[in-house]
Amino acid sequence: MRIAVVSLFPQMIRDALSYGVVGRAIERNKLEVACVDPRDYATDVHRTVDDRPYGGGPGMVLKVEPLVAALRAAEAAFPARVRRILLGADGRRFEQAIAREAALWPGLILVAGRYEGVDERFVEGEIDAVWSIGDYILSGGELPALVVIDAIARLLPGTLGAAESAEQESFSDGLLDWPHYTRPAAIAGRAVPEVLSSGDHAAIARWRRREALGRTWLRRPDMLERRGMSAEERALLEEFKAERAHDAGRVESSFVR
Repeated sequence: MRIAVVSLFPQMIRDALSYGVVGRAIERNKLEVACVDPRDYATDVHRTVDDRPYGGGPGMVLKVEPLVAALRAAEAAFPARVRRILLGADGRRFEQAIAREAALWPGLILVAGRYEGVDERFVEGEIDAVWSIGDYILSGGELPALVVIDAIARLLPGTLGAAESAEQESFSDGLLDWPHYTRPAAIAGRAVPEVLSSGDHAAIARWRRREALGRTWLRRPDMLERRGMSAEERALLEEFKAERAHDAGRVESSFVR
């Protein structure tokens, strides 16, 4: 898969590509990432890429012409047209389902916004979709671009160490991940749940499902509302709630004198 990033700070992208999963995907030729700097396509001696906003107000707005020229340069490296995505706070929330879909594409172009924003005529004429990684403001689209690249890279076949890793992570089934433990078996009086050492794979799978449902209910109930649950999953969640209530009562009674 090939991803091109249109960015005013290409080195920021390049510096992050040699680490972890993304670096492994590039080393294994599963992923190629190229950067294009709109400043290289500015037509004046100062390499101007922004200007004051019409109507007044703070900040600067990225100009259409250098962005379009940079986009055309990025497109030239692809054998066919690919989707062009702008990273912006006003976009659709980037989620695991979008990452899974994008991982099947032959490639895509990510445009990292900067300053006060991007001239809307560029968005209307050149952009297929706008993605946001969350409801907060960042200095630019470089960090969101790296987030998108990482999320997609780990889904490419042959990138992760185990074939099932990507499918067993948070959000793969619309749920948060279950708790994880490693050695030693006890730390400061807190022990690993016995079921994980039982060798009973069916019981372990059931426990993990219950914990994933419970953690999602506690931390991201909105995900459960969108996803829905089977009758079996509802029973597991009720079991989780009952056990949690029991544990909370036991802790509370320990403080009663």
